[in-house]
Amino acid sequence: MNESTFQNAVPRQAYVRQRYPRRYPARAPYETLTDPDPDAPPLDVDPAVDPEASLIELYGADGIGPTGRPMPNFPAPPAPERHGPAKIIAMCNQKGGVGKTTSAINLGAAIAEYGWHVLLVDFDPQGALSVGLGVNPMELELTVYNLLMQSGVTVDDVLLKTSIPGLDLLPSNIDLSAAEVQLVNEVAREQTLARALRPVVSDYDFIIIDCQPSLGLLTVNALTAAHSVIVPLECEYFALRGVALLMETIDKVQERLNPELELEGILATMYDARTVHCREVLQRVVEAFGDEVFHTVIGRTVRFPETTVAGEPITTYASNSVGAAAYRQLAREVLARCPVA
Repeated sequence: MNESTFQNAVPRQAYVRQRYPRRYPARAPYETLTDPDPDAPPLDVDPAVDPEASLIELYGADGIGPTGRPMPNFPAPPAPERHGPAKIIAMCNQKGGVGKTTSAINLGAAIAEYGWHVLLVDFDPQGALSVGLGVNPMELELTVYNLLMQSGVTVDDVLLKTSIPGLDLLPSNIDLSAAEVQLVNEVAREQTLARALRPVVSDYDFIIIDCQPSLGLLTVNALTAAHSVIVPLECEYFALRGVALLMETIDKVQERLNPELELEGILATMYDARTVHCREVLQRVVEAFGDEVFHTVIGRTVRFPETTVAGEPITTYASNSVGAAAYRQLAREVLARCPVA
């Protein structure tokens, strides 16, 4: 009996527990085990889906998404007839580990799949976005730091092409941490990144900035350069608490530095519908922010850590996975929300 036949013949819980006995020890006879959502895939199992299909079927036959609102059907957008000027989006949350870098990589790759030109800016000294695209930050001679702090360095000097057509990268490494100190004495220090990106705005349709997990000067630079902000939010209580402080910072930047800045949306990440806590946190976010919460929700899957090791987006590493389908839907929703000129 092959594995697929075995999986079809045995109940889901029994299959998972027999395949992963150490992670899922038996607690009771399999037929008595219940799950809040029997149709939800286990964390270890990433079922194949049509990557271009709507995720409505995964959220329920009634068409109600995990946010409790009717799930729209976002059609695949046509490729643009021309490119630029770019819509600049900052991926921002002062709490770490909420999916900023994962969302920046995969959203950018998904948008690029539809024929748009995307520039990813690694604005975190940890260089996680660069690593996630297969770049070793410690081997780089020029990074975003040099672009900000050295007048003779241009974007073209730092720019790296990725394996994804239409997706480029401005990499970063630990050197960027020094920029936060050195920029303190600079004139118009909050606008340094905006000035650096200005020459290439007309070459791209989207520029996505991956911010560091803080509300320091680098993050303020990203918010000053951006047209809008996407806030990835882990469906967990501590992540929810920090959103109010982030909103205050966005309001201050909007009032004092960048009047065009707006909240593009709040993106729920690491969602697991089988836990009451995740559902309650998502419900509270929707109650507080309403339509500013994206319909698309990014669920937990083991594929995301694997893509980091592989150094490529989930849209190419596991093209038929639920995670890839979710980010493609997010790309369609973003394109529907903020069409570029």
